[in-house]
Amino acid sequence: MTNADDAVHKKLPGPLTIVLVLLWLSVFINYVDRGNLSIAAPMIKDELGLTGSQLGLLLSSFFWTYGFFQMVSGWLVDRFNVNWIMAGGFFLWSAATSVTGVLHGFAALVVVRTVLGIGESVAYPAYSNILARHFPASRRGFANAVIASGLACGPAFGMLLGGTLIARFGWRPFFIALGVVSLLWLAPWFRWMPRGPGNTPTHTGPSPSSLAILKQWPVWATFIAHFCMSYPLYLLVTWLPFYLVRERHFSLQGMARIGGGVFLMQAVSSIVSGHLGDRWIADGGTPTRVHKTFMTAGMVGTGTFLVASALVGNGACVVLLLLVGASLGMSLSHIFPMTQRLAGPNAAGRWTGLQCAVGNYSGAAVSTLTGFLLDRTGHFVWAFAVTAGFCCLGMLGWLFLVGPIEPVNWGKKTAGPNLNAAPELA
Repeated sequence: MTNADDAVHKKLPGPLTIVLVLLWLSVFINYVDRGNLSIAAPMIKDELGLTGSQLGLLLSSFFWTYGFFQMVSGWLVDRFNVNWIMAGGFFLWSAATSVTGVLHGFAALVVVRTVLGIGESVAYPAYSNILARHFPASRRGFANAVIASGLACGPAFGMLLGGTLIARFGWRPFFIALGVVSLLWLAPWFRWMPRGPGNTPTHTGPSPSSLAILKQWPVWATFIAHFCMSYPLYLLVTWLPFYLVRERHFSLQGMARIGGGVFLMQAVSSIVSGHLGDRWIADGGTPTRVHKTFMTAGMVGTGTFLVASALVGNGACVVLLLLVGASLGMSLSHIFPMTQRLAGPNAAGRWTGLQCAVGNYSGAAVSTLTGFLLDRTGHFVWAFAVTAGFCCLGMLGWLFLVGPIEPVNWGKKTAGPNLNAAPELA
């Protein structure tokens, strides 16, 4: 790679910019589709007569298949044409969203949510494969931050507009229309999807098997750290609308504005943090120091502001939730640049799939455990405290378990961490 390619100010070629916009739009739709059930949760709970535990089970059902099929999707995108795997998954999850709007039974809703999880499992392994192969390393932090902003804009849109539309027209028409309109994304994807080997040479080293990846210590460290980092994200995605409506007694319109604001803050923070990270690395900062600094600050802020928000009045609660969104965005924009650098282009899809398979089971855990705690205590204080505990564990995991953010040598096994050593930031 030339020095020009390494320059952080080098603009992406036009075709890659279009690809990045389409990837942003796909993750935007992805998170609208997975979060729309939580927006409709108060209405569904009343319509079907569900308990808090049953609602938690329904919210968690998406993650049962989403986590497991990440491993399958990671293998598929590294072995076959990633563009077609991405298109197939997109079609499946959009169709599942539309079908949700015509179902009436609790069991049927659980089944279709598991189908949604299978379809959406292709997204992040595909993103990592495409970014590692086609995007220059000097712009990969920004590209990942753009995708992370789409992750936040999806729930923001779902709450701001979706909450308003659901309040006016009901949740069923919203689900049906959303799934049908989302399918329009496939037309520009088939026109602009990346082709050829990209900027990464085809023969950059061995293409490790999934078993070879699992023999490396850093992959297990990222599994643990990702699980802890995803826990607060999925608390917001699955339970924030219900919390604002039922515990804080905001109207559906008020919930839409506040929840949308939280995720918009997350989106802005993701973009800013990703750009600042690229600049810092270009100015001489090591990827290890840069990524771990942002990750640690984000995790500490997320846990601290979340617990504080449960202990104050409504006005201060809204401000603190906005800070939770900003802190979480700081963390999310730096997780996948680390994975892509550790794995290299030939293993980025599979490593990401395996990591997301473990990490995203936090969604099932937080959905179920929060429902259980809500039934037992009647409020969210303990659920927020548990989430803050996972934030602390995640911060320690990134600092002490994940070693230097440098490409893994696939020819040898990496030793485990020295837990008595100082955090690796250099």
